[in-house]
Formats: sequence, C-alpha cells, structure tokens
Amino acid sequence: MRIDCLDHLVLTVADIEVTCEFYHRVLGMRVIEFGQGRRALAFGRQKINLHRREDPIEPRASRPLPGSADLCLLTATPMTGVLRHLRAQGVDLVAGPVERNSACGPILSVYIRDPDGNLPEIANPVSQSSREEHHAA
Repeated sequence: MRIDCLDHLVLTVADIEVTCEFYHRVLGMRVIEFGQGRRALAFGRQKINLHRREDPIEPRASRPLPGSADLCLLTATPMTGVLRHLRAQGVDLVAGPVERNSACGPILSVYIRDPDGNLPEIANPVSQSSREEHHAA
C-alpha cells in the first residue's frame, strides 16, 4: 500500500462558530456543511473537519483536545502579503518569518495561534532567488 495524499484531518475545538470565523477571516478557508449539520474548513482539495469537544463523534482520536494541533499550510501569497494581511486582521505572530524544511522542500514560515491555541504555520515555498532576498532584508 502507498498513501497518495491527505484528504482531511480533524480539529477538536471549543467553539465551532469561533473557529469557522477565524479560519475564514484570517486564512481564507471556505466554511462548508456536510453530513448531518457537521462543519468543515475547505481549501484546495483538502478540508479540516471540526469536532466540538463536548460532542464526541465516533470513531475519534484517543485524547481529542482543543489546542493540540500544529498545522503547516502552504500559500502562494508572498510573505510580505501574508504579514500585511495578518497585521490587518489583528493576528500576532508567535514566530517568523523563519526558514524550515517541508515535505515539498525549503519554506519560509510564520506561526500564529488560533482561538483554541492550535499553531497554524503559514508558509511559502522558497526558491533560491527568494531565499537570497530574505537574507538580504
């Protein structure tokens, strides 16, 4: 067997409405409804299903807790635009911009917190020319 891609993951959250508002406003994700009134955050060909901690959906992780996720999200928006948008939305940086290594190669990342304390990492793929620009700044 060989896995080809990630279809979805699940975030356990305290408040689904607050989470939907944050990920839509700050990260531009689409809020969708599926199944029997369940909500998810859609982007590209992936989605993040949302489970409220108080509403256990089976099967589920052994210890689902809000604030336990660390996600890396790639964007084509240049880092200057990402930083400008985050400032305009009143979102503080936890760290970055910093260079990291991803499944796709080198990236330039910033880290933020969502309302539950999860750690979304927002990253740009790094080309040699953009790496030189970053180090010159």
